Formats: sequence, structure tokens, C-alpha cells
Amino acid sequence: MEENVDFTVLLNAMPGAISQGLIWGIMAIGVFLTYKVLDVADLTVDGSMCTGAAVCAMMLMNGYNIWVAMLVAFIAGILAGFVTGILHVVMGIPAILAGILTQIALYSVNLKIMGQANRVISSSKYDVLVAIKYTSGVDFYKNTIFIVSCMTVVLIAILYWFFGTELGCSMRATGSNPNMSRAQGINTKLNIVIGLMISNGIVAFASALYGQYQGFSDINMGRGAIVIGLAAVIIGNVIFSRIFRNFALQLLSVSLGAVIYFMVLQIILWFGIDTDLLKLLQALIVAIFLAFPYWKRMYVPMLKSINKRRDIRRQNKVVLAARTVSKDYREVK
Repeated sequence: MEENVDFTVLLNAMPGAISQGLIWGIMAIGVFLTYKVLDVADLTVDGSMCTGAAVCAMMLMNGYNIWVAMLVAFIAGILAGFVTGILHVVMGIPAILAGILTQIALYSVNLKIMGQANRVISSSKYDVLVAIKYTSGVDFYKNTIFIVSCMTVVLIAILYWFFGTELGCSMRATGSNPNMSRAQGINTKLNIVIGLMISNGIVAFASALYGQYQGFSDINMGRGAIVIGLAAVIIGNVIFSRIFRNFALQLLSVSLGAVIYFMVLQIILWFGIDTDLLKLLQALIVAIFLAFPYWKRMYVPMLKSINKRRDIRRQNKVVLAARTVSKDYREVK
């Protein structure tokens, strides 16, 4: 570790960390929909996180408009989620295994889409929405942080509206209590498939943004995406759960959780930690935040009980002392 740490280096790196956090925050919102809303463990995102960038890159290379490329990337993610849903609902494969199977299949699909292991998305050659060079020194309406923040707000607004509709409420009911939902005549299987499609569509959309931001799409760019997504969900829940009760604010907390996650990573790197240990540090950060709700549930009541017993003993001592003083006073009198 370096002895002299320049604080200005950290400040200069923070816009990039915030930009990445916001982009991955969109991806984490997709994970939130399956993990929290549907209560389904979906590992498809490790594959669809590459699919969106791959499709976007090839669309740009073939002369399509960036918004068309983003739309097609979103649709590609929807199709990936549809495959996972069919494997799970129609073929009866457990959700985790269905996601793994789709993820494995997407590796070959992504290679076929790109024609090779990676493709360059140059911001100087293509009209991209976000890029590393747009994080600072540009007009605010071109700034990556501003653009992705606006997209996040629009996405949250759309999801908030959708999950307030009859279909959206039935999907939330499916995740909350599937047995009761079926008893009320809700098609839970269809809701799971739709939820997986929406989730992976959002992930692929974030992937297309991330490919533009880093300047390339790579076959391995989705590796470990589920870990980052879950980290954002858990961090947001741990920090903001008491403040953000509304569904829209819960989605916002997921995005903020991703930003906090990348800021913490940036601070760790700023201290000069060996980059070879980055994945280990990521795993430790996620493990700590995953364990925090358990620690809170297990040890906070225990500490409260200990403090309560301590207060009772203290009160008993005060009462006993008062009785002793009163008895001595009566004897003297």
C-alpha cells in the first residue's frame, strides 16, 4: 500500500465511480424485480448483461440509430428472460438451474451476435449516449451522470406506474404469496414469465449503456453481475429500508445502493489495494451487507435484552438502597 495517498485522485475518480454505479443501478433494479418482487433467484443476468451490449454494438456497427440499438438490446434481454421463464414454468426446471442453463446458452449466442469475443464501441466513431470521457468537462446535458440519472428516474416512474396496474399488482401478489394468488385466480406462472422478461430486458438495457460507457462489449462483461446486483439490492435495503417505504423509493434505494457499492470500491482502490484482490474484496463487501440483516435480527434483540436486564438490576439496586435508607432513618427516629 502506498504511504502517500493523494485525496485529489479520489475526488477525480469519484465521477467515474458514480457513473458506473448509476448504470449498474439500472441493472440492479432488474435484479430487484426477480429477487424481491417475484421472490425468484434468477442467474440469467450474468448472460443477459453481455447480450445487451453485444446487440447494441452490432447495431451501431451496422449504421442503426443509438435509440434503435438500445430498443433492440432491450428486446434481446426480454427474449432471454422468456427462455428462462419457459424452462422454469413449462419444463419444471428450478429457477436457479433454468437461469444457469440460459446463461450458458447465452455465451454461445453472444459470441454469434458479435462474431468474436469483443467489439469496440468508440464514442468518437458512433453517436453514443454515454462514455467515460463524458463524465466531466462537458455540458451538463451531455454528462453521463445526468443522462443516466434521468433514465433511472424515468425507469422508476414507469415501473411504479406498471406495478400499480392490475397486472403489476398480481405480479407482486405472486411473489408475496403464490398459494393465495392462485386461490384468487391469478395465473402465477404467466406472471413469473413476464417478470423474468421485464427483469432481463432492464438488465440488457443497462448492459447496452455499460458497453457504450466503457467503449466495448466483451463476452465476459457479465461475469459476476448477479453479485453486484444483489449487493446493490442489499446495501440499499440495509441503509434506506427505514426511510424508503414507498415502492418507487425502494427502487431508488437499489440505484443508490449500487452507487455506494462502487464508491466503496473506488475508496478501497484509492488506498492502493492490489487490484488482483478486487474480486475477493467485492465478495467480502457483499458478504458483510448480506450478513447485516441477520446480525441485526439475531444480536440487536439480544443486546436490548441485556440492556433491559441491566436496567432492571440498576433499578433494583436503587430501590434497595432507598429502602435501606428509609429503614435506617426510621431506626434513628
